[in-house]
Amino acid sequence: MSTTTARPGVSWRHSNLPQPPPYTLRNVIRVIGPGAILLGLSLGSGDWVLGPVVTARWGTTFLWICAVSVLLQALLNTEMARYTLATGESIFAGFMRGRSGPRFWASVYTLLHLAQVGWPGWALAAAAALVAAFLGRPLRPEDGPVIVALGYLIFLGAVFVTFLGPQVRRTVELCEWLVMGLALLFLAALAMSIVRWTTWVSVLVGFLPPVLGEPAPSSDMDWWLLVAFAAYSGGGGTINASLTHWLRDKGFGMAGTVDGRAVVVGGETVRFARDGMTFAPTELNLVKWRHWWRYLRTDFWYLWAAGCVAGMTLPVLVTAQLVAPGETWTGFTAAVGLAQVLGRSYGLVLWTGALLTGFGVLAATQVGIVAGYARSVTDILWTASARSRPAGAEGGAGGVYWLSLAAFTLAGCLAMTLADPLLLIVISASVAAFNFVVLSLHTLWVNRTLLPRALRPTLWRELAVLACALFFAALLARAILSSSILAGFLG
Repeated sequence: MSTTTARPGVSWRHSNLPQPPPYTLRNVIRVIGPGAILLGLSLGSGDWVLGPVVTARWGTTFLWICAVSVLLQALLNTEMARYTLATGESIFAGFMRGRSGPRFWASVYTLLHLAQVGWPGWALAAAAALVAAFLGRPLRPEDGPVIVALGYLIFLGAVFVTFLGPQVRRTVELCEWLVMGLALLFLAALAMSIVRWTTWVSVLVGFLPPVLGEPAPSSDMDWWLLVAFAAYSGGGGTINASLTHWLRDKGFGMAGTVDGRAVVVGGETVRFARDGMTFAPTELNLVKWRHWWRYLRTDFWYLWAAGCVAGMTLPVLVTAQLVAPGETWTGFTAAVGLAQVLGRSYGLVLWTGALLTGFGVLAATQVGIVAGYARSVTDILWTASARSRPAGAEGGAGGVYWLSLAAFTLAGCLAMTLADPLLLIVISASVAAFNFVVLSLHTLWVNRTLLPRALRPTLWRELAVLACALFFAALLARAILSSSILAGFLG
């Protein structure tokens, strides 16, 4: 093992790229996984809430925004993962190699992450679904205090899950996957049984770009809602970047060569490393690189991107079949809109089934977001602290974990008193859109500056990452110009 310099001031330990396992179905299932985690999180807000809300209001006119967003997010995901594959570090660790230093960038991304996910609209939406199911009727304004109280219980319950032991948490994670699977089966059964083929065609055409689809309406525009729809059609902002933590933990590419320091995080022993390791772009290493890239493509394209579009299609199909464009779902109604139209057309059984399914999906999403935030931020802050100390003097991570979780809990409890679930999710997704702009430009810099020329992305990939930044920047600019930010927050 040797040490090389990628650019002045940045040194790397050097080793060979590990041999990837043979590309078989069994190994694909074993190696990939981050894309599936992100897919589950996208179902809870973009698919279950925002997709039906947008469809009820404008029909299939703006579904192309979902398709474009997922395409650009998939390209950004693979480029962030490129860095992890090449160095064994998360993309956040790469960001910390910038001139401002690790502590500055760790603080920036911790705050951006909190600003995105510290709005627990998922817990409040889950509470709305459960209250409606219990009452057996549409929600009324006087139900608000009960919904908020239950929302607090769900949110704090999600926080409590992080206090449980590793074995119990794994059981909870399996339950989350079961809920997501049942939700997709429920939606698929509805789509196959009640949706006419003409609606299928209309929805599929809606995913095509505007030049092939319907003209955009000139009135009744809510650009903040469309920004949110775009951002949460996939995972969203810093949640996407956190995938590189999971890739590293699974030993993907050069991560398999990095020996980390054992630290206790949330009662579980994990291994963190202050620095990664890279490899010389020899012919043999580049052959292995291309094989690893095949697994990456399977995870983020065949599984995640296709799954995001399919996950959005199912609730949109049901909504488009049962709702004539022009209905505006706001407030608590947005959280139960899909169930309401099913109950209106097919009665109490589907009404209750949709509400309970929605509760499960939204509550599971909130649990995943709480656990993911605490784990990701702990990783970021520990790495920054370790790089600011002499090698071998790195400290533990337990205090960082509990402090980050406490800050997140406080922010969430305060945010829940400010708005209804739809507005909380829209605020969260709008911050995610801004984070996409920052992440895209920073990832472009990292891959161009820190990676050897043979491992850098091709020009078209760099242009695609730049297009991701421009896409979300344009949507945000249009939303800001359409109405003042203050008016948007205050309604």
